[in-house]
Amino acid sequence: MTLPTLLDIEASGFGRGSYPIEVGLARPDGSHCAFLIQPLPEWTHWDPKAELLHGISRARLRREGHPVVQVARWLNDELGEIGICYSDSWGYDNTWLSLLFHHAGMLPAFRLEALRLLLSESQLALWKQTKEALIEELGICRHRAGEDARLLQLTYQRTRELTGQA
Repeated sequence: MTLPTLLDIEASGFGRGSYPIEVGLARPDGSHCAFLIQPLPEWTHWDPKAELLHGISRARLRREGHPVVQVARWLNDELGEIGICYSDSWGYDNTWLSLLFHHAGMLPAFRLEALRLLLSESQLALWKQTKEALIEELGICRHRAGEDARLLQLTYQRTRELTGQA
């Protein structure tokens, strides 16, 4: 089975003024990676509750984050040939991805779609419990973009197996 490419974004918070702080991918071969994003000077929104979830401080982003243009180029390099990737939070992730590319002065060379489009009703019925079982089984660190993207991919794979679609 060829696995879909999954994308996940961690952000400074939700709603107006929020921006992407980390983007992660799970590739079709099962490998995954993530990049922290250096906030632009005008990106000032910061929700301490979001920081409690992802554990990434603004100071760390300034220190270890990659420039917006570099992250947008990397995404286009990684996803341009594939052409499509999927997210379980399409509404949020698409907004943050658009913001990233807008500020990079670039257009994405790929499309982001909702993961829901790939799932059968039987997969959906098993999704939550399967995801929770994988977190427990593999000790996955949640709310980090690379790990979350891989978790989604593994959940997709296992729900296909459980429903005889593999």
